[in-house]
Amino acid sequence: MSTAIALFTRNLRVHDNPVLHAAARAEAVVPLFVLDRAVLDGPFHRPNRARFLHDCLTDLRDRLRELGGALVVRDGDPATEVARLAEEVGADAVHVAADVSAHSYAREEALRAALPDGLLHVHDDVVTARAPGLVTPSGNDHFAVFTPYFRRWQEAPLRRVVPVPDAIRSPRVRRGGLPSRNELIAGSPSPDLPAGGETRARERMAEWYRDGVADYASGQDDLAADATSRLSPYLHFGCLSPVELVRRAGTGDPERAFVRQLAWRDFHHQVLAARPGAHDRDYRTHHDRWRADPDALRAWQEGRTGVPIVDAGMRQLAAEGWMHNRARLITASFLTKSLYLDWRLGARHFEDLLVDGDVANNRMNWQWVAGTGTDTRPNRVLNPVRQAQRYDPRGDYVRRYVPELAEVPAARVHDPHRLGEDELDRLGYPPPLVDLAEATERFRRARGKA
Repeated sequence: MSTAIALFTRNLRVHDNPVLHAAARAEAVVPLFVLDRAVLDGPFHRPNRARFLHDCLTDLRDRLRELGGALVVRDGDPATEVARLAEEVGADAVHVAADVSAHSYAREEALRAALPDGLLHVHDDVVTARAPGLVTPSGNDHFAVFTPYFRRWQEAPLRRVVPVPDAIRSPRVRRGGLPSRNELIAGSPSPDLPAGGETRARERMAEWYRDGVADYASGQDDLAADATSRLSPYLHFGCLSPVELVRRAGTGDPERAFVRQLAWRDFHHQVLAARPGAHDRDYRTHHDRWRADPDALRAWQEGRTGVPIVDAGMRQLAAEGWMHNRARLITASFLTKSLYLDWRLGARHFEDLLVDGDVANNRMNWQWVAGTGTDTRPNRVLNPVRQAQRYDPRGDYVRRYVPELAEVPAARVHDPHRLGEDELDRLGYPPPLVDLAEATERFRRARGKA
């Protein structure tokens, strides 16, 4: 009897999962998740993602049961545990999804070394819609600018959506158990996290395509309207297939605008795949001599900068483990170009809290904003007050997350220091950390662009 192991990593779903689909061709399938000690004992294992992961694994276990299979759970080093299990069940194949983080590459190499030749099968189009390396320019290994990448990305082949297996037959093997939520989570998660898992992901996807996407092209930057899909956590954990999202999208302007964001996700993955050191080193250095200011960093982290739109974004992150994309751009620009603090400090704080804290997208987006990445205008500065006036004109987003300013009228809510120090003291809101005009000039001088 042929037996295959489907190793789940960032593909915690049964719908459109090439790893599971390929493994299900065997007569017996062992769906496996390894509680990777290198992750669980490392800095990337944070309460918000841990709670979401627990939801995802619980839901995956239930979905596999409906198909007649059983999720096998092991705790330890993935290569060691996979090799041990492969020998125990006499596996003819081990299937896993390709990924682009340094940890993923190391895991894949360790699996190759631990397994007999030909046993490991790596699937390239599981985590992204189009695999890194599929779309390349002439004479280079990756695109460094999004627009030409997107043109080629649209023309590149897109695999079909593969069906859920009709049934899964698992051999007799010790299943192991999922840890309890409290055992998996070290610390206190944010109070308003979304629920994880494929079931909720597919409900959210259906709601989005039915009721939400029609307003996306016009409303994606409207902070108060919150007119984005909020599917990023489910994409990060692989509860949804990016291929299925692209396939299900229509051809109207809103759908095209949404698909463009999925292409941005693929773009960052192909950059990091080609330049793996960019997760912690400047992709394009300007030899910045970033300031050291722990008090300013702490004020930014806690949403106490005195710039309402920045504080609203940071407080949304703390409360929900998620932040609106426009707010991510504003808060990141403020840290790197107004405070002139190292982008890595911001990236690490985001990764402490973001449920969708994806290495490729988080790190490469931070570099884009800091002007050390792929932005063709690396010295642009997003003025937070002008951004707020444009994307939160009535101040509803600010009032939602900065209750001290709930009584301040729209004409002043984005620039409350004009109310005077006495009124700010009464409201309990801090004065701004920096003069924005002076901060912009400082940044430009530092970059030699004054």
